[in-house]
Amino acid sequence: MFQIRTYNKISLKGLKRFDENAYRVGEDIGQPDGMLLRSHKLHGEAIPDSLLAVARAGAGVNNIPIDEYTKKGIVVFNTPGANANAVKELVIAGMLLSSRDILAGREYVSTLSEMDDAAEMSKLLERQKKHFAGSELTGKTLGVVGLGAIGSMIANTALALGMDVVGYDPALSVEAAWRLSSQVKRMESLQALLAEVDYLTLHVPAIDATRGLINADTIKLMKPHAAVLNFARESIVDTKAMLEALHAGALRQYVCDFPVPGLIGNSKVIALPHIGASTAEAEENCAIMAVKQLKDYLENGNIENSVNFPATAMARTPGACRITFTNANVAGVLGHVLTLLADKKVNVLDMVNKSRSDVAYNILDLAERPKDDVIAAIRAVEDLISLRVICD
Repeated sequence: MFQIRTYNKISLKGLKRFDENAYRVGEDIGQPDGMLLRSHKLHGEAIPDSLLAVARAGAGVNNIPIDEYTKKGIVVFNTPGANANAVKELVIAGMLLSSRDILAGREYVSTLSEMDDAAEMSKLLERQKKHFAGSELTGKTLGVVGLGAIGSMIANTALALGMDVVGYDPALSVEAAWRLSSQVKRMESLQALLAEVDYLTLHVPAIDATRGLINADTIKLMKPHAAVLNFARESIVDTKAMLEALHAGALRQYVCDFPVPGLIGNSKVIALPHIGASTAEAEENCAIMAVKQLKDYLENGNIENSVNFPATAMARTPGACRITFTNANVAGVLGHVLTLLADKKVNVLDMVNKSRSDVAYNILDLAERPKDDVIAAIRAVEDLISLRVICD
C-alpha cells in the first residue's frame, strides 16, 4: 500500500482519486512514498528516506528544494495549466480595474450611505461621475511576457476584447505555439515589446533569469501611461524601482497579486491578496492533475509534468516486471545495467531512456522479475541514483 502525506487543504475531488485499497492518505504519514501539497514550504525539512515523489497542486515550485530532491532521485511534479483559466480571468479583471476607475467609484458611492433622497443622490452622482472616467481596452496594446498556458489564454482573450497583442517568450514550446492565435505579434526581444505596450502582463517563472525582470532600466523603455500587471511572482518586479517610477509618473499603475510593504496605500497600486488561483474550480483541477500524475508515477513509473525529471512514459507490457532507475546523465550507466541483465539471462521486452540536464531516467519492462542478487548488482552500478521494482 502506498503512503501519501498531505499538506495544506487539498480538494476532495482530487483526494478521492486515491483508491483506498491501494493508498493510505493523511497529514500524519510518517514514511511517505509520495507527498501532496500546495503552498507548504519544504525548505529545511528533513527528507524521508522512503520518499519517491512530490506533487505540487499548482504551477510554482519555489516552496520545494528542487536540487536536494533531484540528487536523491525524487521526482517533483507541478500542475501547469490547471489553474490557467482562474489566473486569466483575474488578469482581465485587473486590466479592467486599471482602465476604469472602478474601485475609486465604488469607494465614493460607499460614502453616501447617509443619503436617503434618491433624487438628490442621482443628481449628485451625475455631477461627480466625471471624476471616475477611464478608458476602454479596445484598441490598446497588451504585451504578454511568457506565452505558456496562462499567457496564451490571456493573449487570445485580449484579442477577443479588441486589443492588439504582442508577445515575447524566448522558450516558446511547440505545444504553446499551437494554442496561440496567429494574430499575436511575436516580438524578438523584451526591450522591443516594452516600447509598444499600454498594458504589460507577466507570466514567467521565478528563476534567476527573471528576478527583477522589470526594473529601473526596463521601465525606462515603457510609455508613461502604461500599466504593469504581475500575477506571476513577486520577485519578477523590482518593487523599489516600481514605486519610484509610479512616484515620478514614469508609469501609470501597478496591479499585482503580491502585496508587500511599500505598495500598501499607494493610490497607483492595486494589490490583491495572492488570489490568482483561488477559485474552487482551479483548486479542484490542480488537485486532480497532481493526484493523477503522482499515481501514474508510483504505479507505473511514468513521468508527466515534472520540473526536475524528463517527461517519460511507456505502456505496460502484459505480464512483464517493470524496473525504473535514475542515474547521473553520464555515458555507460544504461549499458552497464543492460549487460548485467543479459549476463543473468533476463530478457528486456521494452524500454525507454530519457535525460534532462544532469539526470537520466529509464523504464525497462522485463520478461521476469530479477532475482535479489541482480537487483543488488544494479543498485551498485556507479552513478546510479535510485532504483525501483514495479511488479504486479
